[in-house]
Amino acid sequence: MKKILVLCTGNSCRSQMMHGYLQNMSGDKAKIYSAGVETHGVNPFAIGVMAEDNVHIHDHTSNHVDEYSEVNFDLVVTVCDHAKEQCPIFPNAKEVRHHAFTDPSGGEGTAKELIGAFRKTRGEIKTFAQALVEEIL
Repeated sequence: MKKILVLCTGNSCRSQMMHGYLQNMSGDKAKIYSAGVETHGVNPFAIGVMAEDNVHIHDHTSNHVDEYSEVNFDLVVTVCDHAKEQCPIFPNAKEVRHHAFTDPSGGEGTAKELIGAFRKTRGEIKTFAQALVEEIL
């Protein structure tokens, strides 16, 4: 079983959404972890838009990357530029990849506009996750 870590700044939105998709798409072929270089709690908008796509992340927790320092990962994926820059070295990781997604929590506007931003980022993450699973599993 492959071990995959998804890393973001606060482990609240993008990494949580990627975690949810990878977990659902990989089944028992991979163990998925997510973490942040900080912890901000799981964003309620992320929970909501993922539930719209029948991916449930309401029981996820926001974890700090240091919690996984002893895990030997097959793949570490950074999903924001800040995490890539602040990311510790993973000497036990077989591969590290980066793909920056827009931070939907960084926007302003009405609840409807924020939900739209989360849906847009969710779509980008889903497409990336599908391609990644097809490639590595």
